[in-house]
Amino acid sequence: VHTWLPDAHVEAPTAGSVILAGILLKMGGYGFLRFSLPMFPLASEMFAPLVFALSVVAIIYTSLVALMQEDMKKLIAYSSVAHMGFVTMGIFAMNQEGVQGAIFQMLSHGLVSGALFLCVGVIYDRMHTREIAAYGGLVNNMPKYATVFLIFTMANVGLPGTSGFVGEFLTMLGVFRVNTWVAFFAATGVILSAAYALWLYRRVIFGALTKESLKGLLDLSPREKVIIYPLVVLVIFFGVYPAPVFDATAQSVKSLVTNVTASIGAAQTAAAN
Repeated sequence: VHTWLPDAHVEAPTAGSVILAGILLKMGGYGFLRFSLPMFPLASEMFAPLVFALSVVAIIYTSLVALMQEDMKKLIAYSSVAHMGFVTMGIFAMNQEGVQGAIFQMLSHGLVSGALFLCVGVIYDRMHTREIAAYGGLVNNMPKYATVFLIFTMANVGLPGTSGFVGEFLTMLGVFRVNTWVAFFAATGVILSAAYALWLYRRVIFGALTKESLKGLLDLSPREKVIIYPLVVLVIFFGVYPAPVFDATAQSVKSLVTNVTASIGAAQTAAAN
C-alpha cells in the first residue's frame, strides 16, 4: 500500500520528509483507531487475519527491499513502511498491549524516522548526494554526528533503552496473544531491520576517510544541534520512561478495547442463538 512512500521521500526536501514520516504516515493508523475499530468492530474482527497477513508481508518484504537500496532516503522510507506494519498488527490484535503498543510505536517512529531524515539532510547539505557509496569514515571528522546517528539507528532497530524497543515489544506481545505464528514471522522483521540499519551505518560512518571530498566536512553546527539534540533526549527518555505516554492513553485504550470486545461478543452470542 505504501510503495509510493520511498519516491515521495526522495523528491521531498528534508523538512518535507520529516513531516511526511512524523505526521502524515500516521493518519492511517489514527483512522483505524478512531473509525474502523469503534464504528465497525465486527468488520474489523473479520478482516483482522487479512490485515495480519498484509502487515507481515509489509514488514518482511520492505525490509528485504531496504537491504538493496543505495539511496539513504529510500532505505529509511522502506524502513518506515516496515515499522508501520507493526502498528497495523498491534491495532488489529484488539487487546490492551497491542493497541497501546501501536500508539507508542507511532509516536516513537515519528521521532526516530524524522530524526534519521534530519541526519541524512545534514550530510546532504554538505555533499548534495544521498548515495551511500559516496560516504565512508565520517566518524573521523564528524564524531558528534556519528554519535547521534548511532543513537537514532539503534532506536530504529529497537534497542532496549530507546523508544523504538517499547512499541515493537508491546505490539508483538499483543499479537502473540492472538496469533503466535504472526508474531513469529513479524519478529524476523526486527532481525532484518538490524541488518539494513547497521549496514547503512557501517558504510556511512565507519572505515578510513579516503575520499578527498569528505575530508573537509565539518561536524554539527549550532543550528543542527538545536534541532537534533532534543530528539536524542526524547528518544532515550521515552525508551527509559514510557509511562507518560501510557498514562495519557491507558483509559482511552481500555475503553476502546472493552467496547470492541463487547460488540464482538454480543454479535457472536446473537449468532449462536
